Amino acid sequence: MSENNALFTEKKWLIPSAAIGALLLVIFYALGILGGPEKVEPGTTAGVNQPLPAGAQVYQVGRQLTSNALSWQGTVRSRTVAKIAPKLNARILEVVVNPGDTVKKGAVIARLDDRDLRAAYNAAMAAQAAASAQAGQAGADEKRIIDLYQKQAATRQNYDAVLAQAKAARAMANQAASAAQQTKVMLGENVLYAPFDGVISARLKEPGDMAMPSDAVVLMHKPEDLRLEAAIASHCLDQVKLGMPVTVRLDAIHQSVEAKVDEIAPEIEPQTHTQMIKVKLPVLAGLQHGQYGWLELSCQADRQALLIPETAVLHYGQLQAVKVVDGGQVHTRHIRTGKQFGDSIEVLSGLHEGESILTDSGLAE
Repeated sequence: MSENNALFTEKKWLIPSAAIGALLLVIFYALGILGGPEKVEPGTTAGVNQPLPAGAQVYQVGRQLTSNALSWQGTVRSRTVAKIAPKLNARILEVVVNPGDTVKKGAVIARLDDRDLRAAYNAAMAAQAAASAQAGQAGADEKRIIDLYQKQAATRQNYDAVLAQAKAARAMANQAASAAQQTKVMLGENVLYAPFDGVISARLKEPGDMAMPSDAVVLMHKPEDLRLEAAIASHCLDQVKLGMPVTVRLDAIHQSVEAKVDEIAPEIEPQTHTQMIKVKLPVLAGLQHGQYGWLELSCQADRQALLIPETAVLHYGQLQAVKVVDGGQVHTRHIRTGKQFGDSIEVLSGLHEGESILTDSGLAE
């Protein structure tokens, strides 16, 4: 019985040992340790050389002087932006515009509840009427006292008192008239109007909200006068001057344009150590307030870079390669690229100066 148990235990351990051994053989074979072809060095793929295609254009790799430009992200904004807010506290009855609406100067933006204003206006008009009546009575008394005083039928004391009362009544009447005029003007503030021709950027309040002088109901801007506003590192400002030409890349409309520096903020942002640069943009179709752009600005010295045509680069997923020409034969070599300069792209590794490549890598595929 004990011999059978020992035999069973020995067989039980042989099965997993054999499985582990087989797995190790597969791993060694995959790694090239056992059997299989010789390993190929990274870079050039062995055994796939092709003859140089007829009519292929060959480019000799060399270093070129490039501007060490940096791109600073910015926002396209209108030079003229208005916050439309009331001059008094009032409940909003109606907002007649929406974001994106184009409005003319003088167009109605919103209407406010004017019941309190009308009550104040009516009270001011009543006060003006009362003050005018008192001033009229005081004026009549003034004429009588002057006549009596000239006939020596009134004392000097009465004469001076009546003249003073008439003068005070006229002043009160003038003050009441000014108050009535002011309330009349304020009564006209129950409607908000567009201050210029423009576009509504944002609607910040809705009917029923309380409008206050410090809170805008809508924002609007002029769409034709646009600038790119970008915060750049303060150490780059030594090379930035008012009016200097710069390049702006506008991804939204797929264009790069020449622009001029229009404004440089005087203060440095203490946390990011940046300063705001505002660049005046030309009038372009499709360019809108709120879009993003890139201010391309060089704040370092020019440098030598290994550049090749962008059309020479093959893409295999996230990998990049070129077709290298050597002795009339073409083979593929993986490279790593950097910045792009127009139709050329910088090569960081994989190529050396003096080597030749196909300018159109698709010819040899």
